[in-house]
Amino acid sequence: MSSAVDRVIVIGAGMGGLAAAMRLAHAGLDVTVIDRHAAPGGKMRTVDSVAGPVDAGPTVLTMRRVFDALFDAVGTRLDDHVALDSDPILARHWWPDGSRLDLFADPEASAAAVRDFAGPQAEAAFRGFSATAARLFEAFDAPMMRAAAPRVGRLAAQVLKTPGLIRHMAPHRTLAQTLAGRFEDPRLQQLFGRYATYVGGSPFRSPAILGLIWHAEAQGVWAVKGGMHRLAQAMAQVAEANGARLVFGAHAARIEVQDGAVAAVHLADGTRLPAGRVVFNGDPAALASGLLGAPARSAVPRSAVIPRSLSAYVWSFAARPQGPELSHHNVFFGANPRREFDPIEAGHPPEDPTLYLCAQDRAAGAEPRGPERFEIIMNGAPTGTGAPEEPETCLTRTFETLRRFGLSFDPQPRPEALTTPAGFDRLFPASQGSLYGRSPHGLMAAFKRPTARTRLPGLYLAGGGAHPGAGVPMATLSGTHAAAAILTDRTSTSRSRRTATPGGMSTGSAMTGPVRSRSSAS
Repeated sequence: MSSAVDRVIVIGAGMGGLAAAMRLAHAGLDVTVIDRHAAPGGKMRTVDSVAGPVDAGPTVLTMRRVFDALFDAVGTRLDDHVALDSDPILARHWWPDGSRLDLFADPEASAAAVRDFAGPQAEAAFRGFSATAARLFEAFDAPMMRAAAPRVGRLAAQVLKTPGLIRHMAPHRTLAQTLAGRFEDPRLQQLFGRYATYVGGSPFRSPAILGLIWHAEAQGVWAVKGGMHRLAQAMAQVAEANGARLVFGAHAARIEVQDGAVAAVHLADGTRLPAGRVVFNGDPAALASGLLGAPARSAVPRSAVIPRSLSAYVWSFAARPQGPELSHHNVFFGANPRREFDPIEAGHPPEDPTLYLCAQDRAAGAEPRGPERFEIIMNGAPTGTGAPEEPETCLTRTFETLRRFGLSFDPQPRPEALTTPAGFDRLFPASQGSLYGRSPHGLMAAFKRPTARTRLPGLYLAGGGAHPGAGVPMATLSGTHAAAAILTDRTSTSRSRRTATPGGMSTGSAMTGPVRSRSSAS
């Protein structure tokens, strides 16, 4: 029987929760992962179609080294659990004027494509932008993304050691402003400005430093054979192989606190799960709003969860496409980005949307036959900020936009294939449909996200709403940070408390009602 300090409940089987569970179970702790949904992955979810499961969440896998390191840390290899193919084309970009630009995993091929697209001056600007993005990424990777708790002082010291870094950061300019100064061609400004949306921001309000996201993608994009959800399944399998229990259909109702520290998690069916540590892999806004009980409400400050980031309208369906030749990742730009982001800022759907389209079955250059699986994403405002969009209106706006590019689908998806911001709020309570947690707007936004340790002893955070932020690699790193914090605090606790009360109700025997996953194919 494990002691209380070694029993960990992970609430949520998203990427952060699974990464934490893998690490903690491998370290010998008694780990139980509970999730209100029927499968692992969190926002990395799927919906059914006639062509098989369609990804309905993240579709782009970058920073592969994060996952290689995670699997290596628990004694296995990523390649032994999922098949990854490097996408030669990072993304195919389309504009209403009929122009098209592919960017490639090969940087020289990208530079040549930009030259053919917009001329030698644009190529030179692209090379300069890429070099700046790489320099920023390398400068802030260790003190920000990989640091468990980034500090302004540590970052300032890094900046002072690197002459010229402040100029590249452009601390008083937005991403859109720096791109306008870099590229004369407005299409290239629009293309690289969209990287702010990767973390839920507008290029007109996000800090210039977010241009470093381009470098993360330029280092390579991988396709997971079978869909992105296969990665979540693999992480769940490895966690189980190391002794963790995964329980789905289990809704956490509240976190019990005794003597000022976490003591248990209560499920909606009345089950009590004793625990010395709890990892919350949900939107931290759920804690701040009191959904996990009054004692957990003050675990994170309100400033750590507001203002909210972008939401989205997401179509997931299978159909036969007709029209232009699609790549795996495609972006269909609107004519005027202001008519996309200004309405969203006001709480309304975009008037002239940019649409991201993932042709799931065309990964790594594959040529599918028969109905294909597609995911289409249109940026949107979080709920509670304006009038909700009717699904029929969103259907018309999305597919009329694509028809202007010559693209149509047979059959055209029905409104049931759409997840709206309100739908995301129902899937992920208290999120307001925001898919990226706190907004990235403002130079200091990255320091306002909550870190792994909370104000409530024994409660830790993982997921895209916690540091280092949104995106599959970042959420995974957050789970690594949470596990490291728990192992460090566990050592400190064992040194200060010479004995621990053994026995009590084990997490295994407490599982009445929810169904434990026993199969690698669940």
